[in-house]
Amino acid sequence: MTELQKRILSSLVIVPVVLLCLWFGGWAYRVLVLLVMVGIVWEGETLLGQPMKSLRGALLLLWPLCGGLIAIKGQWFAAFYLLVSSVLFGRRACGPVLVAMLGGFSLLWLRGRPDGFLETFFVIFAVIASDSCAYATGRLIGGPKLAPAISPGKTISGSLGGIVGAVILGGLVGHWSGHGWSFSACLTGGVIAVAAQAGDLLESAFKRRLGVKDSGRLIPGHGGLLDRLDALLLAAPVAAILALMAGEGPFWQLFR
Repeated sequence: MTELQKRILSSLVIVPVVLLCLWFGGWAYRVLVLLVMVGIVWEGETLLGQPMKSLRGALLLLWPLCGGLIAIKGQWFAAFYLLVSSVLFGRRACGPVLVAMLGGFSLLWLRGRPDGFLETFFVIFAVIASDSCAYATGRLIGGPKLAPAISPGKTISGSLGGIVGAVILGGLVGHWSGHGWSFSACLTGGVIAVAAQAGDLLESAFKRRLGVKDSGRLIPGHGGLLDRLDALLLAAPVAAILALMAGEGPFWQLFR
């Protein structure tokens, strides 16, 4: 089986599971986010050389788990205090913990908003649209590299194609939500795409610095959780900031 076939089969399993958990919300969604947070810390700390079967490793895994449970209870001040306090583990070790908790908290908070399903759907699928369209456009058009020192495979044409894909997806979600076609929803899709691509590049720089190709082998054809979720881990906090600025309404109406 080729890597592309593995990638497609993995997506056919993962996407329906994510959609179902997102649709049902509640503990189905919360448990999924908690597991992802713990998995990201495991992968990130393992890449940094931290023995995860040690006491220190166990404490690092407990950090996002406890933070996520506190966030689920709605105690956001305590959750973010726990996030910030993770720096006590040291600058090198706190990176994966901070990334996992910030991304996880953002996804939990967004889903709990009045339009939480659509807002979380918007973020996740804007990221998927950006990634898929960037890949397809880059393969089709090629051209100058976007950041050859960090990720030689990414092209400027691919990046622009990814942004266009997320812009279209944003407009579609805005329309399906009953708010009609709007420049604001399209623009928000573009903002999410830029954040997603920045997250992807940051993870690529992290792996290149450590001299590894993949963050793990959990997902056939995709690598590890960090490889698959790097874009979302930055896009979700950006979306949460937009939601805070937008107030009660859907965050893609912020730019009206």
